[in-house]
Amino acid sequence: MRHPLRAVLLAIGLVLAAIGPALAVQPGERLQDPALEARARALSAEIRCMVCQNQSIDDSDAQLAKDLRVLVRERLSAGDDDDAVRDFLVARYGEFVLLKPRFEGHTLILWLAAPVLVAVGALASFLAWRRRARVAADGRLSAEEEAALARVLSEDQRGMP
Repeated sequence: MRHPLRAVLLAIGLVLAAIGPALAVQPGERLQDPALEARARALSAEIRCMVCQNQSIDDSDAQLAKDLRVLVRERLSAGDDDDAVRDFLVARYGEFVLLKPRFEGHTLILWLAAPVLVAVGALASFLAWRRRARVAADGRLSAEEEAALARVLSEDQRGMP
């Protein structure tokens, strides 16, 4: 009887999580021009909410996110292009406001660290595998290992009836 209740609660939770971002942009914030509104929504999806930090301002219902959504729409209505709006927000809040940082000199480590670490891990795994394969292929015991094995086997045979 518990399992159907869990399934219902999980379904309700998933529905609420799915509609949460849809409630972030209020009807009063939307622009009349559908093309401008589409640009505003696309830009809002790229801008980090400074309160929530792992959400875009398009998904967040924080007051600062609302203020930033309104600011983005005001700048677009004033005739700014998308890059000008991004530049304005970066100048005001820093590079952190962008969910996807720009590929520049000071953000180079953000872009290159993950691929370099994956490559180093893959190389280390390959070298460990190759070393293990070489030892397994050789299959011979050293003189010390053979002596130790002979000693264990002779002790084992003496102890058996």
